[in-house]
Amino acid sequence: MALQMTPLAWLALRYGATAAAGFAMARFAPHGRFSGAVEQQMDAAPRGLRLRKARGQISASVRATRNWRIGRFGPKFQIDGTALARLKVRRVT
Repeated sequence: MALQMTPLAWLALRYGATAAAGFAMARFAPHGRFSGAVEQQMDAAPRGLRLRKARGQISASVRATRNWRIGRFGPKFQIDGTALARLKVRRVT
C-alpha cells in the first residue's frame, strides 16, 4: 500500500511556516520594558475580577495566580497574570 505524501507535506509546510513566524517575531520584535512603578501597581492589583464604572469610563482589573507541577514529582511553577484595562467613551461634536 502506497503512502500518500501530500498530507504530510502540507503538515510539514504548516508547522515550518509557524516556526519561521515565531522565530522572526522573537528575533526582530522590539523588547519592551516596564518601569518599577508599573510592576508595583500590577503586584498591588487584587485577585479576581474588579470592575468600576464612572461617568463615561469603565475600568477593569483581573489577576489570576496558579501553581502548576510538571509531572508527579517534577518542578512546580507559579504563574501570575495581571491585566489592567480602561475604556473611555466621549461624544465628539
